[in-house]
Amino acid sequence: MGLVTAVTWTIAALIGVYLLCRWLSAGGLRGQEAKVTRFPVVLLLSHPALAVSSLACWVAYVLTGSGTLAFAAFGGLTVAALLGFTMFTRWLGGGRHQRRAGGFPVLAVVLHGVAGVTTFALVLLTAGMARLF
Repeated sequence: MGLVTAVTWTIAALIGVYLLCRWLSAGGLRGQEAKVTRFPVVLLLSHPALAVSSLACWVAYVLTGSGTLAFAAFGGLTVAALLGFTMFTRWLGGGRHQRRAGGFPVLAVVLHGVAGVTTFALVLLTAGMARLF
């Protein structure tokens, strides 16, 4: 189950990289027109940073079987998921879900979210079964 989780996590990460590239090609921080829905830089950097570092902990857990690493990955993924949900709700609130030039493709956003939720559930189940020692 640990390997399946790593695969779903990698899928979510690849779709996230695609979304990041689309956002950067549309102007990135300079392209955010509405001040109310502008994404803070800390949010934009911490979501992928936490997700990638938690994925590294998960890969280390799969290789070593250390329950502590599984729980560290779960903790980091929990915070990354909350940050991702924050970005998603701000994206919806800003009308970015409508198709227009430079907008995010809705299918990619949905797939990223589904892969993220699936990964979160698998990490929760696997870490819950892992021993701490």
